[in-house]
Amino acid sequence: MRKVITYGTYDLFHEGHRRLLERAKKLGDYLIVGVTTEAYDEVRGKLNVRQSLMERVAQVQASGLADEVIIEEYEGQKINDIQKHNVAIFAIGSDWLGKFDYLNDYCEVIYLDRTKGVSSTELRNAEGILNIGIAGTGRIAKRFVSEARFVSGVDIIGAYSRNSANVNNFVNEFELALPANNYNELLDSVDAIYIATPHNTHKDYALKALNRGKHVLCEKPMALTEACVAELQCAAANNNVVLLEGIKTAFSPGFNRLITYAKSGVIGKILAVDATFTKLTDGKPRELQKKQGGGSFFELGSYPLLVILKLLGKDYSKISAVQYLPDNAEVELYSRVEVLYPNAIGSARTGLGVKSEGDLVISGTKGYIYVPAPWWKTEYFEVRFENSNENRKFFYKFDGDGLRYELANFVNMIRAKKMQTYQLSFDDTKWIARVLEQSQSHMHVIK
Repeated sequence: MRKVITYGTYDLFHEGHRRLLERAKKLGDYLIVGVTTEAYDEVRGKLNVRQSLMERVAQVQASGLADEVIIEEYEGQKINDIQKHNVAIFAIGSDWLGKFDYLNDYCEVIYLDRTKGVSSTELRNAEGILNIGIAGTGRIAKRFVSEARFVSGVDIIGAYSRNSANVNNFVNEFELALPANNYNELLDSVDAIYIATPHNTHKDYALKALNRGKHVLCEKPMALTEACVAELQCAAANNNVVLLEGIKTAFSPGFNRLITYAKSGVIGKILAVDATFTKLTDGKPRELQKKQGGGSFFELGSYPLLVILKLLGKDYSKISAVQYLPDNAEVELYSRVEVLYPNAIGSARTGLGVKSEGDLVISGTKGYIYVPAPWWKTEYFEVRFENSNENRKFFYKFDGDGLRYELANFVNMIRAKKMQTYQLSFDDTKWIARVLEQSQSHMHVIK
């Protein structure tokens, strides 16, 4: 007897799950299906699982495709299961391509192509499945597709780009159903849009989607002026849809714990927040082009401004800014923006092609908090005091690139019909846009 084994969460069991199991079953004589527990899903970064383990097991059994159902509880169990059940073939979806090659030492590994086109009709009618399209096919869009597989109840069905070759390559690479020839075609096919286009196009793409009644998750910065952000928020309210800015840090567990801990008073009154985010760039990418809304502060400034806002509030007195703009560059490559409050100061440093230590320091009257680079992916921070014996260390899990956290929050808002979230409210987004905008008019330029 030729045994086949496959694994999955199988939350909100739908036609895509069924077709994958059908193809797996055809590979042998006996199909074993492993259903992951809630605890293991959490460990491996799977978010928003809506159904209990028993409900998910029952759905797999009801499909009539599994000859045997087992429970997957821990990392490394697959090897034990393969050996224990004398499995000949391990089958899994092609979105995991290469991830399980190590199992070739124990059995044959087969990656099954994703079912294209399932989401357009069948998944639209499945309870709780949110169909998402992507505007843009660049680096962040590619990471978004990979991260989306860790968020239960969503399906990325297609993409749009002004470059038809790019969109075709993107759709083929990620086995999506729809290479949209125009933006309207994509909007017609989805419930929500993720916007990952150049900064200066965000507003137009978002506004068109909102006015078509589509939920919008827009990469940061949502727009380059406060007025544009306000216009988008008004459109979202008028059409009763969710609009959320994709600042992933705002939704990560470690960052939110950091903020609440810092504001608890453990380090006394907070007097300064110093946050740095820099990265090196090669060639002439989008972020170095003026016509695409480039520049280090537009590209990276949302992150340090977020932590300044969360810890020091919205009521600043003035902004002071310095930027480095080489003669041969279209945009500034380094910015230092000081957000001055009556009794505190927030400092945001960003760089493209200029490298510095990307840490975060929160200074208080009793001690300080140090978060090492990359602080925007908060996994660890230290609370330090004059007496080092009182120092404390905190560790938190941060999965993948972090995009799954913003997507999970976006999906939860849609399901709960909640137009705003405390992690990043409308006022928060407008404040960040205001400082980004004002920093440009207050800049002292260093050549």
